Amino acid sequence: MRQVWERLKTNRGREATAGYLFLSPWLIGFFVFGLYPMVMSLYYSLCRFDVLRVPQFIGLENYETLLTADPYFGISVWNTLVYTVLRVPFAITGSLLLAVLVNQSVRGVKWFRTAYFLPSIITGVVLSVIWLWLFNPSVGLVNEVLGWFGIAGPLWLQSPDWSKPALVLMGLWSIGGARMIVFLAALQGIPDHLYEAVEIDGGGAWAKFRHVTLPMLSPVIFLWTVLEVIFSFQVFTEAYVMTQGGPLNSTLFYNLYLYYKAFDDFEMGYASAMAWILLVITLVVTVIQFRLGKRWVHYEGGV
Repeated sequence: MRQVWERLKTNRGREATAGYLFLSPWLIGFFVFGLYPMVMSLYYSLCRFDVLRVPQFIGLENYETLLTADPYFGISVWNTLVYTVLRVPFAITGSLLLAVLVNQSVRGVKWFRTAYFLPSIITGVVLSVIWLWLFNPSVGLVNEVLGWFGIAGPLWLQSPDWSKPALVLMGLWSIGGARMIVFLAALQGIPDHLYEAVEIDGGGAWAKFRHVTLPMLSPVIFLWTVLEVIFSFQVFTEAYVMTQGGPLNSTLFYNLYLYYKAFDDFEMGYASAMAWILLVITLVVTVIQFRLGKRWVHYEGGV
């Protein structure tokens, strides 16, 4: 028995060694490019650090300045929250309705699914440049189309009142992307007998959608709501390429302001403090979402 046990220990040790060797690329990447930068960022947030000089420890001074003496901090937080509140419902609702549309058994539906998905492939700087031209108040296609109906288009990105709604409208470009695909997969997993039960009770299409589709999709809706809120808190590329935070700081989002502090003003310690505050805000909002989700998210089997 002792020999068998020693052999088993040896085999387990070899398996463990082999497992750690296979995991080593990820572990090295995590510690070097993930954990270490996070720890150093936390340390720098407690320092006055401009890259050119040695960090000087100042305690919580960066956080105190952010929360009490920086007017642009409040502006950036407000802009980000408004953008999130406007964007997330449109993004979730648009993708859900599009998924319901392409879930119909009609001829050529696979072609429509592909056509709706293709625009989402264009992202980042390229998409921002395209919409920068579309929103041009003089020669842009958006105002041109509005003019066909006798509507005078606004200044869009040149107007403090329309700049954030313009970026939200731009976000509708991607409603046929990953969100639509996930919603479509979830729709196809809903049992047919639930819809048949609604029909027996005399319910129509709206009753099916309200009493079957929405409850059965609520876990997926909740998942995407959490993710989209986090993505919206990190909005950067659109504002950086299209508006640089203007006009009148109406699109000075949190990440954009953080970028300016880090790479324009070289206040790396201050920017690190901003990053950790953003992490705290994101965690608090996510926890609130999970608490509220217990009231409306329906899990099959009652889990």
